[in-house]
Amino acid sequence: MSIYMIRAKKIVTVSQFGTIKDGAMVIENGKILDVGTWENVRKQHSSIHAIDYTNYVITPSLVDCHTHLLEFAPTSLYPVTPETHFIVGKTILFHALSSGITALGEQICGHPLCDFTIEDYRKAIHGMPLNVSFATTSISIGFDKIVHFTSITQSTAVRKKDLIDPFLVKQIAKESDYPGENIFINATPANFSANEVPNAGKLMYSLKEMKQIVDIYHQLGKKIGVHVAGKEGIEMALEVGVDVLHHAHGITDELIKKAANLGVQIVATPIGGTHLTPNSPEEVLKFVNENIAVSISTDAYLPPYPGVAWLPYPDQSLKGPDQLMLIANPSMRLLKQNNYDENTILALLTNNPAVILGKEKQFGRLERGLDANFLVAEGIPGLEITETEKIKKVFYQGKMVINRL
Repeated sequence: MSIYMIRAKKIVTVSQFGTIKDGAMVIENGKILDVGTWENVRKQHSSIHAIDYTNYVITPSLVDCHTHLLEFAPTSLYPVTPETHFIVGKTILFHALSSGITALGEQICGHPLCDFTIEDYRKAIHGMPLNVSFATTSISIGFDKIVHFTSITQSTAVRKKDLIDPFLVKQIAKESDYPGENIFINATPANFSANEVPNAGKLMYSLKEMKQIVDIYHQLGKKIGVHVAGKEGIEMALEVGVDVLHHAHGITDELIKKAANLGVQIVATPIGGTHLTPNSPEEVLKFVNENIAVSISTDAYLPPYPGVAWLPYPDQSLKGPDQLMLIANPSMRLLKQNNYDENTILALLTNNPAVILGKEKQFGRLERGLDANFLVAEGIPGLEITETEKIKKVFYQGKMVINRL
């Protein structure tokens, strides 16, 4: 159908229109043509076929703006070869789609087992009903002898001094679609156990080096995001004008206020991703209280940080995009307890990450002119439901791509 109407128990628009009870939405050629109350929309479009979803809630589909699904996940989860790498990658992307996620922010860091170019990754997603943005990055892994890779040099390790070479930095910046973790201020533990990465958390750059890198991105008209944790690293990132903090584990109240005053965005990862304790629900509440446009992301595939009260995991097996609602739930419930509106709360998984990706004029809300990317679910994702089975239908650009009814 090129044009159709849907009716729902309520529509959580994550827009200025808020939640519309007994709502309706008209979709034409993959775009939202109209949204409002059933009574008003039906009057305006009386000849259009209406589909009855009045037992369900309709929301924007989810956006996970910090993932590693195409580069690191295949080799971490399966015995792939270069010939089968992207076959598995597409399976992993479908898993994300079936979890209600229709937009991803993928990090391409360079990997010793994956000699693929950024164009190889772009080609791999062709034809998938997903919107994927790529952040090209460099990465430092905290082994006893720290190793460095970049998206440009692919499977070839580089030296620390190469990470600040203006020519290489410009190449990485030019290829990047959005401010993901373009550089790692701290060496990362990645998916390794603590004893394997004794240098996880070590600072990789001086203030001067960071300033030079940030200036290159900004001179090219690009925003820059960073992998960062700990007071010293976060202070440095804010000092040199970084646009997005990924993780920001260990951030202080003073630095939260400074980030807010500078208009810096934060991508919270409550499951882990650095050498420090991940973002707690209370920390996410502080971000929102300071009007920081915080997003919650999985950093998948990732082992959960051990011993954290808000994570329901008994072991450190790798967790994927199907966990987005579950890891966001404690923060979203705390926001609800603090009287935040459900649209503001759901924005953490929809509009805010769409803004990070630079796609807020395309998706992340349900309003006229945007892509018809939406979910038909038993409740509000992340707030009222956490199981993917309770997402009954996923629509991407107006087409149903997942159907559990």
